Amino acid sequence: MSLSIYNTLTKAKEPLRPLAGNHVRMYVCGMTVYDFCHIGHARVMVAFDVIARWLRHRGYQLTYVRNITDIDDKIIRRANENGEPFESLVARMIAAMHEDEARLSVLRPDQEPRATDHIAGMHQMIQTLIDKGFAYAPGNGDVYYRVGRFAGYGKLSRKRIEDLKIGARIEVDESKEDPLDFVLWKSAKPGEPSWDSPWGKGRPGWHIECSVMSTCCLGDTFDIHGGGPDLVFPHHENEIAQSEAATGKLYAKTWMHAGAVRVDGEKMSKSLGNFFTIREVLDKYSPEVVRYLLVGSHYRSPINYSEDSLREAKSALERFYRTLNGLPDSTPSGDQVFSDRFAAAMDDDFNTPEACAVLFDMAREINRLRNLDIDAAAGLAARLKELAGLLGLLQLDPQAFLRAGADGRVDAQQVNELIARRLQARAEKNWAESDRIRDQLAGMGVVLEDNKSGTSWRLADS
Repeated sequence: MSLSIYNTLTKAKEPLRPLAGNHVRMYVCGMTVYDFCHIGHARVMVAFDVIARWLRHRGYQLTYVRNITDIDDKIIRRANENGEPFESLVARMIAAMHEDEARLSVLRPDQEPRATDHIAGMHQMIQTLIDKGFAYAPGNGDVYYRVGRFAGYGKLSRKRIEDLKIGARIEVDESKEDPLDFVLWKSAKPGEPSWDSPWGKGRPGWHIECSVMSTCCLGDTFDIHGGGPDLVFPHHENEIAQSEAATGKLYAKTWMHAGAVRVDGEKMSKSLGNFFTIREVLDKYSPEVVRYLLVGSHYRSPINYSEDSLREAKSALERFYRTLNGLPDSTPSGDQVFSDRFAAAMDDDFNTPEACAVLFDMAREINRLRNLDIDAAAGLAARLKELAGLLGLLQLDPQAFLRAGADGRVDAQQVNELIARRLQARAEKNWAESDRIRDQLAGMGVVLEDNKSGTSWRLADS
């Protein structure tokens, strides 16, 4: 079965056929770094991390580019509020973003271009658009894109120019020919960061940044363009318009968009008080629990973030780690059917829920084998960890995960000493003492698990 991807542009699943041999070039719109990343950003980070991991596992040569928007209105406003240079704010927020993604086991993209490093390329593309009649400079330092000139406008979002014109208007300080035209270059306002340009001092518009960074890193036409669900319109629509008008070529072959994150069924919003940064969430839940919540849903599906959904994710991981706990190290082995089913799921538009269902089937089989053939159980457990690793899951020590939160609740050294005394009592066939120690541990909230490879323990609510 060939790998297929749902293309937002065609509204259909299509087989992946790279434009150049086995080389897949993928660009994903990254973060605007004016604040800490929120759970919606984590959704996009993790979704495309899984996609990148699977493409590489399948043998594709992948170049993964995720940009950083390091200049825009929000960044300027926040820097002014803080009384600091925008560069200092940006540096701090980029470092925080990298910390957050590392905690979520998100692998870094191959390239992370920053908008301010590509100002010259933006000038060049804007001038090309002016020369071709797709853009105009009204003389006030701004440059605008002529939306009505591009025949394919709306092909990604399925929006019609006639419908968009309804209610559209021109702000008092704008010099647009048409209300739908969008800014490519903004004239500088007093006190704002600015760069010299053929049209005067100013800074780039948001949309032109990604067109230039993507084509600079990946070429005029590349395989996959991805991002969050809110970017289809106008950002990605405008990227297509300006890129294809400038180059005369197809911009991106396949468009992929991650699903939205809703909080207790509602859209995440600071005004509703349901806005959570990644680090706020990770203060309460382990990073792998959060990652499992994000991986457990299909990347295109909306996710409902709630205390209940996080508890369910934690419970699911505990089931896996209890299965792995106490098994000896081994090389991956076991029924190839599991690996084939996992691959079929992932090849079908990265169907992680179905892939996770395969992992649960493997866990059930491991538990069945555990007391029949410990070597077979251990081999299949190693295979389970191998496949789960492609989703960025189940790479922790089982006992460490199951005992997480034990600090302050139980004394691990005392527990281990009691287990050693119980094992001695069992060796001496002193069953009464063995049972007494088990009851003592249970009173401390500790559950013992005996198997052929020894005795392990976990907290009672794990």
